[in-house]
Amino acid sequence: MMFSGEQINSKNYITHHLQHFQLDLRSFNFVNQNNNIKNTFWLFNIDSIFFSLFLGIIFLLTFKYVIKYISCYSPSKIQIVIEIIFNFVRKNVKDIYGGDNKLIPSLSLTIFVWTFLMNSMDLLPVDLIPYISKKIFNINNIRIVPSADINITLSMSFGIFMLIIFYSIKTKGIFGFLKEMITNPFKNNCFFIINFFLELVNLLSKPISLGLRLFGNIYAGEMIFILIASFLPWWLQCFFNVPWAIFHILIIFLQSFIFMVLTIVYLSISLKKH
Repeated sequence: MMFSGEQINSKNYITHHLQHFQLDLRSFNFVNQNNNIKNTFWLFNIDSIFFSLFLGIIFLLTFKYVIKYISCYSPSKIQIVIEIIFNFVRKNVKDIYGGDNKLIPSLSLTIFVWTFLMNSMDLLPVDLIPYISKKIFNINNIRIVPSADINITLSMSFGIFMLIIFYSIKTKGIFGFLKEMITNPFKNNCFFIINFFLELVNLLSKPISLGLRLFGNIYAGEMIFILIASFLPWWLQCFFNVPWAIFHILIIFLQSFIFMVLTIVYLSISLKKH
């Protein structure tokens, strides 16, 4: 199998495609694939940050352009698509939340579209962007699917977690929030310590499950594309890539939808007054 003009086996090919373009924040040196670094805490995944910000900018500029030149009489195709997305998100927010908080609709729209764009990067050919980055920028290791990086998905979910805490305290007050933590699920005051630990686990499990669910599904999809490219000859890959890509489109949409819906549910609960 050929990649960047070098003969490599399947194991090296898979390892290569799972390696991020990283910066060591301790020395501010780029990390080579051959470096054996045990402490990865200070490694910064430049590729994940770049592609997530790049897709976020595309999302914002596209929506801004369509809103600026919106037409009621002869809408463009992209305006129709955006209106369908907007109405889809608004309907889900109305059905699940039904309140008048201005943050939830805009946040839900941002999460759905941004996550969908990040997931969609998985549909690009496995070797396309790495080959271009090698030829033009001399970057050997690069991953283009931000949502296949656990750092990105957990960062998004913990951002939502902070909003959950903020609105819970804002709605119920600090004492109301703490009271809820020690009086549920058992109403007897003798169980306040057990209640606190159970509610703490329940609270912390929300961002962790939210981030891991998205990461696990997209990472698995990325791995299947890499395995097809690594073990099969090029003339046979299309017979497996195309059916999997068609099925993966459903996963891409479904994971974006689940992430958005759970965000709405969690924030709706935090905004409820008891």
